[in-house]
Amino acid sequence: MQDKRIVEYHIEESESNFTVGDIYLGTVKKLSAGLNAAFVDIGYEKDGFLHYQDLGPNINSLNKFTRDSVAKRQQTFKLNGFKLEAEIDKFGKISQVLQKNQAILVQVVKEPISTKGPRLSCEISIAGRYIVLVPFANAVNISKKITDKDERNRLLRLLSSIKPPNFGIIVRTVAEGKDVAELDRDLNNLLEKWEEGFKTLREAKPKEKIIGEMGRAPSMLRDMLNDSFDSITVDDKDIYEEIKSYIRTIAPDKEKILKLYNGKTKLFENFGIEKQLKSLFGRSVSLPGGGYLIIEHTEALHVIDVNSGNKSNSETDQEATAVSVNMEAAREIARQLRVRDMGGIIVIDFIDMKKPDNKKLIQDKMKEEMHNDRSKFTILPLSKFGLMQITRQRVRPELNIITGETCPTCGGTGKITASILVSDQLEHNLEYIVGKQNEKGVMIVLHPFLYAYFTTGFPSRRMKWFFKYKTWIKLQQDTSLGLSDYKFLNGHGEEIEIKQG
Repeated sequence: MQDKRIVEYHIEESESNFTVGDIYLGTVKKLSAGLNAAFVDIGYEKDGFLHYQDLGPNINSLNKFTRDSVAKRQQTFKLNGFKLEAEIDKFGKISQVLQKNQAILVQVVKEPISTKGPRLSCEISIAGRYIVLVPFANAVNISKKITDKDERNRLLRLLSSIKPPNFGIIVRTVAEGKDVAELDRDLNNLLEKWEEGFKTLREAKPKEKIIGEMGRAPSMLRDMLNDSFDSITVDDKDIYEEIKSYIRTIAPDKEKILKLYNGKTKLFENFGIEKQLKSLFGRSVSLPGGGYLIIEHTEALHVIDVNSGNKSNSETDQEATAVSVNMEAAREIARQLRVRDMGGIIVIDFIDMKKPDNKKLIQDKMKEEMHNDRSKFTILPLSKFGLMQITRQRVRPELNIITGETCPTCGGTGKITASILVSDQLEHNLEYIVGKQNEKGVMIVLHPFLYAYFTTGFPSRRMKWFFKYKTWIKLQQDTSLGLSDYKFLNGHGEEIEIKQG
């Protein structure tokens, strides 16, 4: 979150085993001369796609290492005495390099999306906090975002001196200004990971994971954690300990901003996230100044329409209104692209503007707002028809949270008993639980509208319960519940099943 607004939202699916960065021992199932690509089985229901361009120049060295490791001829993970094979031709054919049923080491670069299997690469790399380790290469490459010439030279000299033979290194932006001890520790961690992978490879069967990417939470912190972070809040003890030990390794000074949340209300409810999620993922998204966006998804591209709504009366002329709404829309669209992780081609229909300066202003605003987006993107100027085209790389399936709720009363049938009766039904159940079962420390979790109904006025309905049952009934709001949904919890926080005859 940034300024209390969600800017990125990730879900880690426990059954999804194919995470970007995972390295597998795959089997070549089919070679396609027309696509100049191979289809590789790594255990997913659809074979992974490996294009010739993603083999990398040192594929022959990787294949030799894989063969020798599986056959136990390769005795060490180190590549000191390993003789690199000749690089492949940049414009060659896949059949010259791979053959059917061959075992091959591949890395997931795109998770399975829609009807497609995972996208694979043979340019193996292991990402750390400050550097990325690239086996079978020798170059040291510095992130283009490090612009200071002296700093680039320092990092180049430093890493060239500590890197092991036949390993290449990519220096990440966050390495700027870091001393040799931190970089060396990061390099050793990556070499340890490579060593563990080598040991697994020697005993591996086809489709087995050789090196796994870390969990979603630590990997996000590895890539994103910087000085602008002022709080990390976790509501799960195990994940808290995992993140704590990881932060201690990569950024000990940031350990104090990590907090374990023990509040009574749900974490997302407490920070206003639940409510934001409901409004963020719908087809229509409101803008603060009164305009709104309509977001449509098709197989080929995403279309976003910008509408002025009731904003159209507030400015002096049409052009000023258009610019004002479009500026707001650019900010919200940049956030929507990140939150939903929308990829491919995105076409935005901004409100028409006459002046070229204003069109340029909107393009600059879009670039500025997308500056912090970690995905690769390209923004084209507004076309003659006022359309902006953006391409954005996507490596994970797009998030599409269903914001329409199935009616909790009718279960989607379209017929309900009068909704006004929900309060009577709740009070009837309360009478049974507190009056007849004599349950102590009862809490009712309910929608904010119901909460307001029971707590407003004097005396409020909750106050009347107190006089009737001689015990105070706690009420807790939860926006994730449906309007007429509620549940009873006992003193231990467990849900009370209502079993009435």
